[in-house]
Parts: sequence; C-alpha cells; structure tokens
Amino acid sequence: MWSGMLRLLPLAFCVASFVASGQEQDNSIQPLAAKSLLVDIATRGDSAIAVGERGHLFVYHQAWQQRPSITNSLLTKVTLFDNKLAWAVGHDATIIHSDDGGETWQLQMRSAEIEKPLMDMLFFDNKNGIAIGAYGLFYRTADGGQTWNEEFHGELLFDEDIAYLEELKAEDEALYLSERSTLLPHFNRVVQLDDKRLLMVGELGLAAISKDLGQHWQQLDFPYDGSLFNILETKQGLYVMGLRGHLFKSEDDAASWQEIALPVDSTLNGGLVLSDTKVRLVGNAGAVIDVDSEGKAELITRRQGENLVSIAKTPDGKQWMVGTKGFVQLKQE
Repeated sequence: MWSGMLRLLPLAFCVASFVASGQEQDNSIQPLAAKSLLVDIATRGDSAIAVGERGHLFVYHQAWQQRPSITNSLLTKVTLFDNKLAWAVGHDATIIHSDDGGETWQLQMRSAEIEKPLMDMLFFDNKNGIAIGAYGLFYRTADGGQTWNEEFHGELLFDEDIAYLEELKAEDEALYLSERSTLLPHFNRVVQLDDKRLLMVGELGLAAISKDLGQHWQQLDFPYDGSLFNILETKQGLYVMGLRGHLFKSEDDAASWQEIALPVDSTLNGGLVLSDTKVRLVGNAGAVIDVDSEGKAELITRRQGENLVSIAKTPDGKQWMVGTKGFVQLKQE
C-alpha cells in the first residue's frame, strides 16, 4: 500500500492553491499583477521573463511590463532557450510557448482533468525537451512542443511501492494504472549539468541522475529525506536546496554531498550564481542568504511577512526577486 509519507509541494503551489482551475478570467493587462504572487524569472541574453498566478506574464525592457496571457492557470516555471524561444509551465499540466521573447504566447498543452502542476521544463535544443511535475509527471517533446508524450519513470519509485504495484497489476489492471499515477514523488527541478548529465530533485529527498537526456534515471544516495526545490551549478560545486533551510553541496560531481549550516531555517526556493565563489539564495520569511565557496553563509536581508521564490539578474545588471508580493529589486552594494 501507499507508504503514507507526507507529500509536500513547493511554496508557490501551496500559496496559490486558491486559484480556480478552468474558470474563465480576464487575462488582459491588470495593474495590480506586479504586486501579486510571482513565482519565477528567467533570463537569457537581452531577454527576461517573469510568470506567476492567474497566468500573469511579464517581460523586461528597463522595467517590468505585463503582457496579455492565454491561460488563467498558475504558471510555475519559465525558461528561455535563447533570446526568442521561451516556454512556461504551470497548473493543469499547462505548457505555453513564445517565439518572440515573451511578447506573445501560444498554448501547447493544458488538461484540467489531470489536476496536477508541472513544475519545471528543460530544452536540449530548439526541438527536444522535457517537462516535469507533481506525482512524477513527465512529458517529452521532439518537435518544439507541438506534441508532448507522457513517460512513466518507475525506476524512481520507492522499493515498497514497486512491490505493491507488481502485486496490484496482477490483480486489477485499472486500479494499477490509477495507483501508479500517484506513487511517484513530486519532481521539482531538473537541470543539465556541464558534463551533459541531467540532475533532477524533488520530494522525499529525491535526487537522480540521467546520462541519456532523461530516458533512464538512477537515484542518488542523498543525505536528506525532505523536499528539495532547486539546483545551482557553479565552478566550485553543485548546490541543492530544500525544506527548512537545508542546503547541500557536492564538489565531486554529485557523488557525495555535505550539508552547509545556514543562519536561518527558512525553506529555500531559488538561487543566483553571483561569481565563481559565491551564490545568493532566497526563501521563505523573506530570507536572502549569501554562501561562499568555503561554506560560510551570511544573512543579507530578511523581508518579514513575505516569501521569496526566485531571484535573477536582468540584462541591465539589476537583481530582481519575486514572491508572494510580486517584484522586489534587491539593492546592491
């Protein structure tokens, strides 16, 4: 039977659970959208895009400017393949695409019946990519997102769930398929490392490596069984961040991990590589933390009453954070 372990979703999905799926809403320009829940910022070259609740979309031209959306679903992640090609994913297995740097968008996939959010996506070139999400959602495209094919990665099941499914499959095929769709942990973040391997992290301490662009996965022996939300790759190591201030670093290509002590226990949601020797992390309770290559952590600021989800540097060099109260520019030294 299902192990009964606590299922946790990242901050953005919990905070915005009130957003009604499938309801018609006004997705035109909304003056207060810049101060509403925003979940992610992506930058590439001269382009920057931010996304959030009710399908809100912003592009950056010396300032953040809202663009009309084609969905009312909460958007959870946005990526830029180059200055023009962009994709965003969100609730109801939503995937939208832009070929003009975020100015206009087209709907590629949405299914209110699935009732699960997609949490991240990764494109290997302008045609081939993957999208991942809650309860093991995993889709792949080979045509730039015109079609998406679902995959089931049973190699990431827990041993007790594998045994349960094998027994169930022999007894009740329909129930087997239903149960199978709920037993995988949430997939929260996937990145392609410099050596071309994929690293994916998620719920219940999931950390997995793929050497074939996500066709097959091998679970890592990770020293934490809580939820993991993000990954940063730097020249001096890999960082994985998660629930209640848990931060881990690997200096041997994900073979082993060491925990880094932080000054606060806020859940960590996003990060930015500042230099070859320093990263900046953001999280709940408005925490902004710098960590250097020696593992020294410093609390830079704390914005009470606010949860921060993502941080990025726009093309003009400014640092922007987004979260429960929209955009925040971080004043630099």
